[in-house]
Amino acid sequence: MPFVFLNGTAKVYGTDTAASRTGFGDARIKFGINLIGSPVIEPKDFQKFTEHTVLGASIVISVPIGQYYNTKLINIGSNRWGIKPEIGFSHRQGRLFYEGYAGVWFFTENNQYYNHSTLNQKPLFSFQAHVDYTFKHGKYVALNGGFADGGETSLNDMDRHDDQQNWRIGGTFSTPIFNRHQSIKFMINTGLATRAGQNYTAVTLAYQYAWFRR
Repeated sequence: MPFVFLNGTAKVYGTDTAASRTGFGDARIKFGINLIGSPVIEPKDFQKFTEHTVLGASIVISVPIGQYYNTKLINIGSNRWGIKPEIGFSHRQGRLFYEGYAGVWFFTENNQYYNHSTLNQKPLFSFQAHVDYTFKHGKYVALNGGFADGGETSLNDMDRHDDQQNWRIGGTFSTPIFNRHQSIKFMINTGLATRAGQNYTAVTLAYQYAWFRR
């Protein structure tokens, strides 16, 4: 469940506008399973396991609990549910990991859109690719890329002809802190080419805690 600081400008129906928002965004819940290449092992054996090629699948659910005002066009939350089935693979070559993910977002309607309107969105297809380099002691850096296509919206059943075809690029650095259970992750990503939809730069700092059973 992210906490967001948003500050930006937009052109709405030919008029320049600006907005600032601070609050919680929509929560995301993810369920995943490895299909091949990663057997079930005890935590004590995990560090000895050498990964080669792994194929898995997941479902992400976006829960609409983020800050939302139906009197404003720019919001942190989306006021609608989203579900994304996805398939991904990872291949290790020495200290390098090559990863790819392909999925599609499906959205429910937002019936409390700006000015008492109803917003619908068609499925949005996405693809991500990552190249990670892992150092000793759990540190890693990554180069990230993403592509999104589709997702045309309609307002009160009138198509808006705003299909997306957007490219994004970014980087990630992660390092353990204090002990093997805790780590921090720094991420930055920005738009590379945007045909329609949001074009922004995002900076994320995440804290992670992992439970291990001996």
